[in-house]
Amino acid sequence: TIMCYDRYVAICKPLHYGTLLGSRACAHMAAAAWATGFLYSLLHTANTFSLPLCQGNALGQFFCEIPHILKLSCSHSGYLRELGLIGVTVCLAFGCFIFIVFYVQIFRAVLRIPSQQGRHKAFSTCLPHLAVLSLFVSTATFSDLKPPSNSSPSLDLVVAVLYMVVPPALNPLIYSLRNQELKDALRKMMTGCFSRATTCLFSSAQRSLCNPLLAQPAF
Repeated sequence: TIMCYDRYVAICKPLHYGTLLGSRACAHMAAAAWATGFLYSLLHTANTFSLPLCQGNALGQFFCEIPHILKLSCSHSGYLRELGLIGVTVCLAFGCFIFIVFYVQIFRAVLRIPSQQGRHKAFSTCLPHLAVLSLFVSTATFSDLKPPSNSSPSLDLVVAVLYMVVPPALNPLIYSLRNQELKDALRKMMTGCFSRATTCLFSSAQRSLCNPLLAQPAF
C-alpha cells in the first residue's frame, strides 16, 4: 500500500513529492507497516500456541503455517478464534485495497504522458510492483481458502514458497536496481569478483604446469 502511494505521488503529483513523502512521512509509514505486521503475527502466534494438538506436532511445511496447525488441533473454540482473526485481517486488507485503487489514477496519468519513452518509464516503475503484489495476494488467498480435501503436501509447499519467499526476494531487485549508483556498484563488485576468480584459476593452472617440471630429476 505504501509503495502504491509512493508511485501515485511520484507520477501524479511529482512537484509535491518532497513534501508529501519526506523523511518524516517515510519513517511514519515504515513504522506503521512494521507495527501492523508485528501485531498481526503476535495475535496469530498467541492463538495458535494456545491450541491443543491432538494429531501430533509434525507439519509438512518449512514453517508453521496456520492452516496446517489448525488441521492438527482438536479445539473448536480455537478454530473459531482464528477465523475471527482472519476476518479482522480481511477487513484491514480491504482498507489497504482501497488505497491500491490509486493505480487506476496512476494508469490514467501515465496514458496522458505525450512521449512513448515517458510512458514506458512510468509503466516500468509500476508494473513490477503490481506483479509482485498480485502474486502475493493470489497465492496467499489460494493457500487460506482452498478446501482441505484438495490439499497436497507438494502443492502446499510450492504455494507457501510463492507467497512467503518469492515476494520478499524480488522486492529489493524491483525497488533498488533502478538506482544507477547501485547498478554501478553491483557491476563493479561483479567485475571484481570475476577478475579475482580468473586470476585464481590462472594461478592454479600455472602451478599445475610448473609442479611436474619441478618434480623431474636433474641430470
